[in-house]
Amino acid sequence: MADDADLQRLLGALLLATDRPLVPSMVADLVTAAADEEEWAGPTTVDAVKQALDALRGGRFDGSNGVELIEVGGGWRLRTATDLAPLVRRLWPDKQVRLSRAALEALSVVAYRQPCTRIDVEEVRGVDCGGVLRSLLERRLVRVVGRKDEPGRPLLYGTTPTFLELFSLPDLRSMPTLRDLEDMRLEEVARQHGLLPGSDDDLEDDALDEGPPAEPPDDRPTDSGEGDEQP
Repeated sequence: MADDADLQRLLGALLLATDRPLVPSMVADLVTAAADEEEWAGPTTVDAVKQALDALRGGRFDGSNGVELIEVGGGWRLRTATDLAPLVRRLWPDKQVRLSRAALEALSVVAYRQPCTRIDVEEVRGVDCGGVLRSLLERRLVRVVGRKDEPGRPLLYGTTPTFLELFSLPDLRSMPTLRDLEDMRLEEVARQHGLLPGSDDDLEDDALDEGPPAEPPDDRPTDSGEGDEQP
């Protein structure tokens, strides 16, 4: 079996070359196949790959050199350090992902209610969402995951691995609950009004001016096979 240094060096090369999240099991299979053909010192295991990735994340790719290793979309990717992202985006001003408010609202409904139909999305937004959903499909942020077992057999929509990558989420279970989002909204209200952290009474009073809080669900959405290929 190859030593840890060799495996970390290989992972650095694979992370640089890949165009999708690097999955530990895929790396283990790749290394084992190469070892069988005597192109690598020996086979490896999924656990060894995970340990090597953790070592890289805490060492060479911890963000101190401008690049960090993160778990996203069911695998691992190299990303620009978070604090440098605004400057790096200036290299490609025409390639920035811009979503309209309508698209973000529809995407949020799909993310938290998936699998759901177009009617489900429209019931929340109160307007026709056919065009918005088509746009999200074209951007590969939403995909068709099946049909609902009811008259008309309407399409069911869910999010994609691209959605996870765009929002830097390892999986759907990592999404904040709506209660978390409401807490963040209240904190933002507090900052805008210059309130000190922990001033709950003042915070609630000011929050009333922003409108009633959304009723949060009990749990996060369950994972619906985000690692599958796009249809």
